[in-house]
Amino acid sequence: MRDLSRSQLLVYAAIGVALLLVGARWIRSGDGGATAGVASGSAAAVSAAEPGNGLAIERGAGGLVVHVAGGVRDPGVYRLPDGSRVADAVERAGGAAPEGLADQINLAALLTDGQQVVVPERLAGATAAASVAGAEAPISLGTATVEELDTIEGIGPVTAGDIVEFRDEHGGVGSVEDLDQISGIGPATMEALRDSLQP
Repeated sequence: MRDLSRSQLLVYAAIGVALLLVGARWIRSGDGGATAGVASGSAAAVSAAEPGNGLAIERGAGGLVVHVAGGVRDPGVYRLPDGSRVADAVERAGGAAPEGLADQINLAALLTDGQQVVVPERLAGATAAASVAGAEAPISLGTATVEELDTIEGIGPVTAGDIVEFRDEHGGVGSVEDLDQISGIGPATMEALRDSLQP
């Protein structure tokens, strides 16, 4: 009877060790997937599995979450490392689509958390120049001239010149909200700027 009990203990111990090994392996495989996701997720944050099903932002430590829209191959919401530029966001979204006009926005501008990057698109049957000048395409703060800025309601030639001067002094404009540092741009003008400008 004593030998049988010892045998039973050995069997139970072997089963216990096997269960511990399986459990440890399962936990390790789960952590490995999460670690791989975070490592590659420093540049990637969102996947839209199927159109119309919404977007899921991957959870990760730090970084910026930006929305890339317009003329890119894979528009969506992405997580990028701090210090990323607009060019990084466009690249993360698959690069410019054939109809995208990425050279019409400031690709060197620094991204801010929650920013939307809109790549203008060439309108069907229109030239690139016509689409940029069209009402649908916002003016790029990175390339806009004083004359282009002067066409926006609420901005006169003096304020347009101040915007260009501010941009040159600060090495670009990261977001439209940065312009509230310029004297003469009040809340009403900021609303007009949000609809008419992009970084």
